[in-house]
Parts: sequence; C-alpha cells; structure tokens
Amino acid sequence: MSDESDVELQLSELFDRYADGYDDYDAAAIVDCFAFPCVVWQMDQGHVFADIEELTENIDALLEVHRENGVTQSTYEVISTHISGTTAHVTLDWQQEDDDGEAVFDFTCHYTVIQIDDAWRIMNIVNEPA
Repeated sequence: MSDESDVELQLSELFDRYADGYDDYDAAAIVDCFAFPCVVWQMDQGHVFADIEELTENIDALLEVHRENGVTQSTYEVISTHISGTTAHVTLDWQQEDDDGEAVFDFTCHYTVIQIDDAWRIMNIVNEPA
C-alpha cells in the first residue's frame, strides 16, 4: 500500500487529468477518471451512471454548456483530503474561467474516490449548490 504522500500525489494527478479533460473539451478523458457505476449529485438531484456511455452523454451536454459560456480553463484548490485504505474523500473548490480570466463558474465539489488496480477513480460527486 502507498504511503499518504504518494496517494495525495496520485489524487492530484487524477484531478489534474480531470481538469485537463474539461480544458480540452475531451469527454473521453473526463470519463476515464471515473469508476462505474458512479453517482453525481447536482442541483439537488442524484444521477446514477451505470457505464461509460451514460456518463459520456452527460459530460457531452456539460461541455456544450461550457462552450456556450466560453469556459477555457478549469482550476481547483484542494480544501480537504481524507484517505482511508483504498478510499479517499476529497473536497475541491473549482473555478472555471473564460479567455480573459474571468470566472464563469465557481463551485465546490465533494468526491469519493476509490483505488482500483492501482488507479484512483471518482465514484461519487456531490456538487454544492451555489
């Protein structure tokens, strides 16, 4: 088992890939960060995604909203991390900006992440209402 600093680095790499997927408008790269089934809570509603196809459809719709709003960069700040064995709970503050560096979306998400075959994957997201 990895020590905590190794796990924190691996989690950082996961969320960097996740953010890069949004910046590149690459649904496949975003979906690759997930374990299935996964649950996403947003706007006080929970959605269960059984497989890659279901989540990809949702991510494609989200990326279209980003296009319409001119989002070009996604950055995050780690607010908290709790690691217990092959599970981690991570809270991130996100800011998604346009080309001028102006915030388009600013929100907090809570993630449950699981390690499967040496890879960390998102299995649950709760998006805090603004």
